[in-house]
Amino acid sequence: MKSACFFPVIFLALAACDNSSQTVAPTANERAVELAHDLLVVDTHIDVPYRLEEHFEDVTQATPAGDFDYPRAKAGGLDVAFMSIYTPANYEFEGTDKATRHANTMIDLVEDIVAKAPKRFVLAKSTKDVLAAKEAGKIALPLGMENGAPIAGNMENLYHFHDRGVRYITLAHSKANHISDSSYDTNHLNGGLSPFGVALVHEMNRIGIMVDVSHISDDAFWDVLKESAAPVIASHSSARHFTPGFERNMSDEMIDALGKAGGVIMINYGSAFLTEEANAYGGKQNAAYEDWLQMNGVADNEAAKEAFAKRYRTENPYPYADLSDVLNHIDHVVAITGIDAVGIGSDYDGVGDSLPTGLKDVSSYPNLVEGLLERGYSEADIEKILGTNLMRVWKAVEDYAESRTTG
Repeated sequence: MKSACFFPVIFLALAACDNSSQTVAPTANERAVELAHDLLVVDTHIDVPYRLEEHFEDVTQATPAGDFDYPRAKAGGLDVAFMSIYTPANYEFEGTDKATRHANTMIDLVEDIVAKAPKRFVLAKSTKDVLAAKEAGKIALPLGMENGAPIAGNMENLYHFHDRGVRYITLAHSKANHISDSSYDTNHLNGGLSPFGVALVHEMNRIGIMVDVSHISDDAFWDVLKESAAPVIASHSSARHFTPGFERNMSDEMIDALGKAGGVIMINYGSAFLTEEANAYGGKQNAAYEDWLQMNGVADNEAAKEAFAKRYRTENPYPYADLSDVLNHIDHVVAITGIDAVGIGSDYDGVGDSLPTGLKDVSSYPNLVEGLLERGYSEADIEKILGTNLMRVWKAVEDYAESRTTG
């Protein structure tokens, strides 16, 4: 009796004897796209509000400029985009309520985005809101206050901004303020955190706002770690190992301590945060400009500075970082303190024309995933990097606040 699998030889390459179709494994790029859309992607620092204040565009639709809009975010698989409620450092010193008013204006802009496209965006105030938005196919827009100046030394302002949806606060920005010293400011007025800053950290813990150590001085970082009862985040920082002397990034010791305390460092995409060459570029340009002024007997003025900058950049192209540099920072954090302590804080719309090749806007998260796959990260580890590490910290902060309410 002949087997039911008997076919003329010519057909053997066309079909198996059970008539089942063969499955072709996806390429690394295809799998990366799938993962970016299936897994929760959280980016903790996107500067859309300040961008829109300077030049309004409807980000619920495709926009010709900027790094973020709805179509590109969906293409990239972005689920959670923390909107940076940024206030310039000098506003603290230009009137008692200027910083507070400005932060409220920034929040108004985010609320306007949601109101204009409620089927596309939702203002998320909790981890539950985030997960519900993912389930509904919407992009969650939590709020992160960049610079604590709007608190203005008044805990009532903290409660107000919590009510409006702020879920992390970067304690300082480019100058020391009434809360904390800044990594960018050599005048360390507080020696770390001020007494009000210590009280603020405690109160942020109590009501469920994440403490963000990006931008603050090293002394202030160690004060935060001592004072915070809940894990903290660095919302948009990178590893100082690759940019020696750049205090804005975190040292290996700080990264290790942050991870051991249950926190997460979210890697900043700005090229100056990623490579020593890009980090030094601005200083070299400024020095060359000063030399040019002296050699040509020209007084410093904006027109001369702009013309020189254009010429300098043509003759000395900017040394953009690339995807591999971002991956190097992730690798470095993992080597120091483990896979649970790293995430994404791109600084899209906040670092100008300095983004790495391959990661130029919010459509590019699959490129990051593909790079992680190629470096041997498991899909479970990639899920942590993309978002669950940050969600774990946020939930721990919520749980601590709940315990203080019910305890």
